[in-house]
Amino acid sequence: MCFGSKSEVEDSSNLNARPVDSTPTTKANTLSKMPQESYAPPAGPPPNYKTSDVYSPPSGPPPNRHRDEDYAPPSGPSPSHDQYAPSQDQYAPPPGPPPPQHDWQTAVPDTSLLPPPPSFFSGNQRSSTNNATEQEAEQGEAWCEQNPMTEPITFPEAALEAIATRQIGVIKPRSYQGTLERPRPGVWAGKSKSSCPDSCITSTIPLYSVMAHSPMRTGRSKTVYYEVRIAKRNRREVSLAMGFAAAPYPTFRLPGWHRGCLAVHGDDGSKYINDRWGGKEFTQPFKPGETLGIGMTFTARDLNAPPGYGPPQAEAATPIDVEIFLTRDGIKAGSWNLHEEGDAVEDLPVTGLEGFNDIYAAVGTFESVEFEIVFNPVEWMFRP
Repeated sequence: MCFGSKSEVEDSSNLNARPVDSTPTTKANTLSKMPQESYAPPAGPPPNYKTSDVYSPPSGPPPNRHRDEDYAPPSGPSPSHDQYAPSQDQYAPPPGPPPPQHDWQTAVPDTSLLPPPPSFFSGNQRSSTNNATEQEAEQGEAWCEQNPMTEPITFPEAALEAIATRQIGVIKPRSYQGTLERPRPGVWAGKSKSSCPDSCITSTIPLYSVMAHSPMRTGRSKTVYYEVRIAKRNRREVSLAMGFAAAPYPTFRLPGWHRGCLAVHGDDGSKYINDRWGGKEFTQPFKPGETLGIGMTFTARDLNAPPGYGPPQAEAATPIDVEIFLTRDGIKAGSWNLHEEGDAVEDLPVTGLEGFNDIYAAVGTFESVEFEIVFNPVEWMFRP
């Protein structure tokens, strides 16, 4: 380290300077002048060494190593077998005969065997195809009020024989425009004009006579039935309705529109029961070349019999059960119960069709349609 710019030899004024030896000093000369001594460590442990710092493992097995006798299971069986198991006497049955078993199959019967519920279709306000005017409907209602339904008639033997052999004639309405003739016994062929208004063709004698056929008198069921053939060359829309009516019925109206009458209409496939509005959906519209059949079955009911698993029964407490069915080309295509379909709010009464009035065939036509009414069972496609 220097404190000036001049050397210490040249500066004589620096009295505090240390004298300089002119003889050079080397490392070898310095070591040769030091006394030669041997080094040995002191006896005993180092100053910071303590005996307690020395680790020695504890006696016995390691801490993580368990001896079998420390965790041996208790003597005797497992608690799950005897300690928590009930004794044999705890659940012993009471003395005496066993209590009766609950027969749930009798108390809760198989609902799949119950009769199907009735099919309630809400009535239509208007037909989807053709509709008469409100004035015509009012005229029909007025006519029915002026001409109440007749009581059952006791027919002579000749008439009953004609009913049995299906030698049944028809009445041509005044409003009907077209031809209507009998090509052979039990069959009537008709062809209405395009200008033909609503008309109802009825049979001259009933197919169901209360005095001769009522199940309340005979004890047997009675089925009445007839078929209608639609010509193949008929136009696509079949302007025809077929059903049954209690006499008298307004022949200037289609069947099913007023009291004591029911029908299935071919233009929309709906069923009408004392319904001058739009009917209820039932089947597909009739087709050209198709044979349709309609029937009614009257069966006496046992009002005191309990409910069973037989055919669907009417809910109304009437002594005669009435089923209406439709066939298409000899195959049954649907049915309904006269009282089963009743709706106290929407539907009008079915009086006249319950088996207490004589029932006539009723075939309705309007506009252009070509058809055959078949009363002769030999020519039927369906066998009721």
